[in-house]
Amino acid sequence: MSSSYELAAVLLVVAATVFIGAFGLRLSRTTSDFYVASRTVSPLWNASAIGGEYLSAASFLGIAGLVLVHGADMLWLPVGWAGGYLILLVLVSAPLRRSGAYTLPDFAEARLESMRVRRTASVLVILIGWLYLMPQFQSAGLVLRTLVDVPVWMGGLLVASVVTVNVLSGGMRSITFVQAFQYWLKLTALAVPVVFLLLAWRADGAPGIADQDWLLPLEGSRDHPVYATYSLILATFLGTMGLPHVLVRFYTNPDGRAARRTTLAVLSLLGMFYLLPALYGALGRIYAPDLAATGGGDAVVLTLPGRVIGGMAGDLLGALVTAGAFAAFLSTSSGLTVSVAGVLAQDILGGGVRSFRLATLIAVVVPLALAAAARSLPVADVVGLAFAVAASSFCPLLVLGVWWRRLTETGALAGLLVGGGLACGAVIWTIASGPLDGWQGALLAEPAAWTVPIAFGVMVATSLLTPGRIPAGVARTMVRLHAPEALDVDRGDWRPRRS
Repeated sequence: MSSSYELAAVLLVVAATVFIGAFGLRLSRTTSDFYVASRTVSPLWNASAIGGEYLSAASFLGIAGLVLVHGADMLWLPVGWAGGYLILLVLVSAPLRRSGAYTLPDFAEARLESMRVRRTASVLVILIGWLYLMPQFQSAGLVLRTLVDVPVWMGGLLVASVVTVNVLSGGMRSITFVQAFQYWLKLTALAVPVVFLLLAWRADGAPGIADQDWLLPLEGSRDHPVYATYSLILATFLGTMGLPHVLVRFYTNPDGRAARRTTLAVLSLLGMFYLLPALYGALGRIYAPDLAATGGGDAVVLTLPGRVIGGMAGDLLGALVTAGAFAAFLSTSSGLTVSVAGVLAQDILGGGVRSFRLATLIAVVVPLALAAAARSLPVADVVGLAFAVAASSFCPLLVLGVWWRRLTETGALAGLLVGGGLACGAVIWTIASGPLDGWQGALLAEPAAWTVPIAFGVMVATSLLTPGRIPAGVARTMVRLHAPEALDVDRGDWRPRRS
């Protein structure tokens, strides 16, 4: 009976997603509608949509699973993922909006006046997007398999199909409606069951957690926990600004002031949400410790209502949580698909609505195939690796590009290739062969602590050695990024040059 409720909840979420996305089709006609919703999204609406796409399977399922398995060390994940938006607010959100770009490669070309930097940025956007999409499809497959005992690839196919329909229907404008709805669904899907779980825990005598090491920071089950924790903090704090599906949202705001207000609203919405997964992880340590032993930590959020509460109430609460999980898969996959498709359409397929739709199919099919073929890792671990790649590539480019006028084309290109290349190599090794033991495993599983400083160092040093490669129009570009928008300095969308 429980699986019937959960399957019905999944179908309702899918139907609501398609229905709301179809509404966006009525409003999407131009290229600007598809890429950036014609820059007309209000701060609260945009913040809800950002929350919808940012709170992925890693946030909904993965944090609780890692807290269950590794303990208090993993509480830095929600802190870092929420705190990353504070760094984004302070350093880049308003200048990015004032740049007038559609995508990260647009910004890279506008700032460095280089097609080589643009192409490199495009490749990194696509790699990060696909790396982030893989665990969404894998997690959807695992959830659907537990409900109806079908092959794992079918859940990923279901999510990929729904996302493709929505994005093809109306692009950014369409998924904005979908993602805003899905944020509030995900918040409700975690908040309501946890109230009943805490009441049941209280009625059970409020049992504690026996494993004292689990309760202490830096005493978890990972090798070299001090290094791993600080590297994780660095990746999450700095990686947020380099995620393409997050940054594209700031291009949908009407102006820089709205971009800053959006970021403040996002911090509030994320703070509300991230209070909840840690509670599931702690309760799972009490009521479902077997999941930690068997490697099923990602399932703790889905299974706790049935284990702790049981009966009809447990089944209904489990169905609500399952609906929230599928909303997480759908919303994050939608944002990632739009960001990857935007880059593919502009830089490879020539731009325009027709190219965007073809790029959407490519953006979904490749990670779906990789998800079916790749070895399954804990979802939050894979997403954490995507953060490490973003922090090691786009973070230096954005921070130095926005605030340091001496950044050169050669310096930016060297930093992207070295930082992004090292982080990607660590990610590929970890996914292909699994984590290693000792220092080698720790350095590869959490590479940000060494790849981010290397990327910044290479970018700065190379720029200082190549002063003749400073873009000719850097003064005007910097004024455009930092001047009040009321001055109307060279307003308009950035249009990439073709060579």
